[in-house]
Amino acid sequence: MKTTMTRGRPWAALAAALLLAGCGQDEGQSDAQAGGQPPAKPIEVAELAYQDIPLDKSYPSKLMSEQEVTLVARVTGVLEERKFEPGDQVEKGDSLYTIEPDLYEATVAQREADLASAQAEVARADRDANRFQQLAAQNSVSRQQVDQALADARVARASVAQAEAALKSAQLDLNYADVTAPVSGVIGLSEVNVGNLVSPNTELATITPLDPLEVRFQMPQNDAFELRRQLEDMSIEDIVASLEAFSSRGEAPTVLSGHLDFLGSRVDAETSTVQAEATFANPDGAVLPGQYVRVKIQGLARFGVLAVPELALTQGLMGPQVYVLDDDNVARARPVQLGELAGPWQIILDGVEPGERVVVGDPGSLKPGTPIDPQPFDGDAEALMQAAQYDEQQAQQGGQGGAGQAPGEQAEAAAGEGADQASMEAPQGNQEAEEAEGEGNE
Repeated sequence: MKTTMTRGRPWAALAAALLLAGCGQDEGQSDAQAGGQPPAKPIEVAELAYQDIPLDKSYPSKLMSEQEVTLVARVTGVLEERKFEPGDQVEKGDSLYTIEPDLYEATVAQREADLASAQAEVARADRDANRFQQLAAQNSVSRQQVDQALADARVARASVAQAEAALKSAQLDLNYADVTAPVSGVIGLSEVNVGNLVSPNTELATITPLDPLEVRFQMPQNDAFELRRQLEDMSIEDIVASLEAFSSRGEAPTVLSGHLDFLGSRVDAETSTVQAEATFANPDGAVLPGQYVRVKIQGLARFGVLAVPELALTQGLMGPQVYVLDDDNVARARPVQLGELAGPWQIILDGVEPGERVVVGDPGSLKPGTPIDPQPFDGDAEALMQAAQYDEQQAQQGGQGGAGQAPGEQAEAAAGEGADQASMEAPQGNQEAEEAEGEGNE
């Protein structure tokens, strides 16, 4: 019986000791939190300075081919032959149509005969004029006869010039009877069938050069001014451009490389834009005229501006804000006026000054007055953004399972399990105590 009583007392003593120890620990922690200062949070900090920020901008445009031509007939006649298939790649100078060439060959032959006759008449008139001049020197003919002979010679020479012009015109018509390609490119459908009668200005077909392609687009005036600033030290053809053509099926865009050709010298009063043009090589015909594309100009930048990584911005009661460190390395909220977004960088127009230190790493977890242990920022805003996105994805994935619970949540869960286990063991302990008490009474 005494043995049973001895087993019950150590159990009660152990429970009492654990309870007192737990209360003492909780009181110690509460006192430490109440009287202590929270530790400084290590976080990346950037010192502001004027810098040149590259712009990542694209401009919508519609592709065109400046050298696209529409073939038209230049003579009247029956279309006798078509020498291509629609969609063929034709080269400059290729023969495409023939328009009744026999008729124009006959006309050329007639004009050649007329010229020969006129040249023979000139020869006769020149001989007569020389003869009359010799006779006039001998007083054998009158002066009027000499003048008439000289005039006939001049008329004969004019007839030769007229015949030469008629022959040239006939030769041009003969050349026009053979319709050739003025440029290289892909030829479309024929608008006229063989056997039809055509006349000058009758449209025959269209040739579209696919390489290179020209793109005209509108640049905002601020971008155009900055681009002109760069052109002070380089040629316009040194400005590299890229083109992205998107597929309606959601595939990866087709990208072409080229260069800038033209930058306008005036601002459109209605749109506040400046016209520009770029040329892109398209050897495989991957992009076609008429497509809507986006054009990017490489090397475009904003010069001498203050900028912070976009991640450094938070939203306060007065609008966008950043956290600036004071002399004691304490974070203070500062409203700022935003400029344009340049990739991972946000240009700041007002609110901060060069030399001030701005929190750039995860400012969303801060509150005004938080002490900061400043860590150096390497200037790679893109890497900073990617790291923040990765951490956010990991947090979202972790929140879906028990393994991703925060330490506080795990502690609460453990405490709940301990309480359940204690409640299950409690009846057994009470039963032993009752048995011991009963044995003692006996």
